[in-house]
Amino acid sequence: MTLRKLAACAAIALLAASALHAQAEPVTVTDIAGRQVEVDAPVQRVILGEGRQIYLVAALDTDDPFRRVVGWREDFSQADPDNYALYLEQFPQMAEIPTFGGFKDGTFDVEQAVALDPDVVIMNIESQQATEDARYIEKLAAAGIPVVYVDFREHPFTNTEPSMRLFGQLFGEEQRAEAFSAWRAAEIRRVTDVIAEADPERPAVFIDRAGGYSDDCCMSFGDENFGKFVEMAGGQNIAKDILPGTFGTLNPEQIIASNPDQVIVTGGDWEAYVPGGDWVGVGPDQDETEARRKLEALTERPALTGVKAVETGQVHAIWHQFYNSPYQFVAIQQMAKWLHPELFADLDPEATFRELHDRFLPVTYRPGHWVSLSDE
Repeated sequence: MTLRKLAACAAIALLAASALHAQAEPVTVTDIAGRQVEVDAPVQRVILGEGRQIYLVAALDTDDPFRRVVGWREDFSQADPDNYALYLEQFPQMAEIPTFGGFKDGTFDVEQAVALDPDVVIMNIESQQATEDARYIEKLAAAGIPVVYVDFREHPFTNTEPSMRLFGQLFGEEQRAEAFSAWRAAEIRRVTDVIAEADPERPAVFIDRAGGYSDDCCMSFGDENFGKFVEMAGGQNIAKDILPGTFGTLNPEQIIASNPDQVIVTGGDWEAYVPGGDWVGVGPDQDETEARRKLEALTERPALTGVKAVETGQVHAIWHQFYNSPYQFVAIQQMAKWLHPELFADLDPEATFRELHDRFLPVTYRPGHWVSLSDE
């Protein structure tokens, strides 16, 4: 290539970069904490306060989910190594993105963040208190870097759609965010409309959050997150009136006394956190035979002694990360099939999850996100 051509290419690249920059203009967005935040949008450089925010980012920047990401928390590779590997195979450049520690534990490096010159930092709402205590917002604001809060975990059925729209505003992908949000809502109604019309008897359900992750038993969900999934799928969450918040712990006596009709364990590949643990490994491309073996082993814990669900084989495991992503509707559909198979014989959650990947995500769907002892 001649020097003249090189100069011409450089000029074109400079003009393109200038055009992108010129498109950005100050907009005021309302984040999940109700804060009014001014951001130059569409943003081109983003720090993700949680790596698993990529679950939504990938649905907006599908051709290259990492093109705006200049830094992110390192949880994606540790909490969801299966999907991390799928994305890494297709987007090897993601391995070069600088990683951060957590906001809640105070290991977030403000100086590192400032050096990366982001247009915005997107944090999960559960980090708000720690963020405010450490004065991260003021420190970043002094460098001209705004912070916004999103939420897919604490109150997902209040905050997921607003969080999706907020990402859409920030990325200049409002139509894409609205399309995903509308499709998600329609898929939820495929369950909730049927339950509302049939008004079936609701089986009692114990949600065993990350069963086998530790020796303690048993973490669960109150009237939110997976606890809400149960109610939407036509079940009765036994912890609904016991746990006041989204997350909490039930003692074995409470579980035995509730005598649940069904038990649903959330699981994943947590080798990075608990090597060789008793957790149930479900997720893309996971070994379902091994997952079912570990699920059956969990039924031998004292908390499940003699409960109806174990006696009848109504014990299931499902991918834990549904609790922290806009993909919750897939879990609701699968739980509805377990709780009311006669009402949802024609519903195919596997096909729904595959369609999600085909329509919105850059990686190919891989099965393995749930198993059940009732399949034996």
